[in-house]
Amino acid sequence: MFILALMALTARNSVKADGISSIQWEFNTLDGWVYEHQDDAPVSQCSANAGNLYIYTRANTRDRQKMHTKDKIYTFGRYSWRTYISNIAAGEQTSIGSWIYCDEQHEIDFEVGPGTSAIREQYGIQEGELVACMTSQGFPYVSGYTAITPGWHVFTIELKDVRGSYEVHWLIDGEEKQKQSLRYGDEKAFYIYCSVENLSFIGDFIPVHRNYGMFDWVSFTNHEDATSIQNISFPEQTVIYNLQGCKVDNPQKGELYIINNKKMIY
Repeated sequence: MFILALMALTARNSVKADGISSIQWEFNTLDGWVYEHQDDAPVSQCSANAGNLYIYTRANTRDRQKMHTKDKIYTFGRYSWRTYISNIAAGEQTSIGSWIYCDEQHEIDFEVGPGTSAIREQYGIQEGELVACMTSQGFPYVSGYTAITPGWHVFTIELKDVRGSYEVHWLIDGEEKQKQSLRYGDEKAFYIYCSVENLSFIGDFIPVHRNYGMFDWVSFTNHEDATSIQNISFPEQTVIYNLQGCKVDNPQKGELYIINNKKMIY
């Protein structure tokens, strides 16, 4: 049994990032988050629904619906999103995003959608799979793709301190997919974003369906504490509880549980 441990992700107060040990938002409310959009939607298409942040885009539009943290204070550390990737139809230009943003050139992303026909062929994406695009928007620009299935996944962006500059690692469900050394460091702090957007690069045509994504939780753990998040082996007889304190007999990969009195991703 291998577990991805998250140490004490319970704080919800807004303080300077240097003083944050760890913080997690579980979306029972949208407190601490700000709505943003770049479209003509008359009302917000982002809501707290049954403990999830639910975001959707309308068919036949260029909707760009987003939520971000109130504070732009986050630097070295580990950023994680437990994100539901819906089964977007082949070719539709809808992206479900888990990302951090300072400005247009200092932005680091996961964007998940069907992918263009050319990208799918280049990366060998199979029927029933989507693509996860992992991007640094500048200093330097880098973009790579990997296959992903619909469903719940934990996306992680880890910013390590390497001689004062960021070294970014992109991980999906605890598995590293890409890394890149950047030419800047904590002089650039970030907002944390969740989004669903109808973006042209992620498919072949404007969506003809209403599409959505969900976010169960988002967390940030500072650089020092991020080193304590690791794969840990437990005996098969270890007792696992859900967040309500009930014993779980068949834990699911990517779910958050209480194990040995700590919150951990299975």
